[in-house]
Amino acid sequence: MESKKRFSKEDIKAFEAESKVGLVATVNREGLPHITLITTILAKGSDRLTWGQFSQGQSKIHVKDNPKTGFLIMTMDRQLWRGKAKWTHSRKEGEDYEKFNKLSMWRYNSYMGIHTIHYMDLIETTVKRPLPLGKIVISSVLTKISGKGAALGDSEPGDTEKVMNSWTLSLFNRLNSLKFLSFIGKDGYPVIIPLLQCQSAGSTRVVFTTGAYRSELNNIEPDSVMAVFGMTLEMEDVLVRGKFAGYKRYKGIKLGIIDIDWVYNSMPPLAGQIYPEVELKKVGNFSYG
Repeated sequence: MESKKRFSKEDIKAFEAESKVGLVATVNREGLPHITLITTILAKGSDRLTWGQFSQGQSKIHVKDNPKTGFLIMTMDRQLWRGKAKWTHSRKEGEDYEKFNKLSMWRYNSYMGIHTIHYMDLIETTVKRPLPLGKIVISSVLTKISGKGAALGDSEPGDTEKVMNSWTLSLFNRLNSLKFLSFIGKDGYPVIIPLLQCQSAGSTRVVFTTGAYRSELNNIEPDSVMAVFGMTLEMEDVLVRGKFAGYKRYKGIKLGIIDIDWVYNSMPPLAGQIYPEVELKKVGNFSYG
């Protein structure tokens, strides 16, 4: 994977598009990967990234504890950049604050606006590469053919606990949905890999073939904890996480398996954990100011 230390003028211009997919991968306090959709991400010069915050999700907490991040930017013509960056600081005023809030998406928004600007130093980025659609289509078909064989039999009541609900399963199995994988690299930085061929195999597993991004996927070690972010272009999204069970063959097809044990709703206005279900606590003390 060819990489470089600076963004080109062409890169900087491409990132200015308001309609794009922007992802930031972070590391939580337990050292596990997390992925957040941040479409406001931009290049600030050749060696910095900046993005605007309008809601309080987990990633904004993670970067303050561990500044190592991974990022992915995909423009609407399916051109991709991926890389690593280090969060440095945030601001709630200034030139960039004014710039973000003048963007068309936020200028006339009566319900929410950009309230914090985050800054990251670029560590490295890939050169611009097109999404390999041909390989993804073939991989998606092979995953669909072999994926049912990897299910744990949770179609029968009581066999296994339901982890992903029907809406999450539907999103992962839509051929036009976008999926992205993240894990923590040996240097401590999260890595993001497009995984559009990924599909569910029952409510406890997601599976994939390696026709696209083969060399990167084959280098992932078994038992690595992975996060998989699924989204549609209508900005519906969900994040799941689990342990990589390695590769097995079903119907003669090599299939990567991730056993899911955590599901998170990352959509505003109220992001939060879906599975395991968070116990509601009774409020016993009230204060009035």
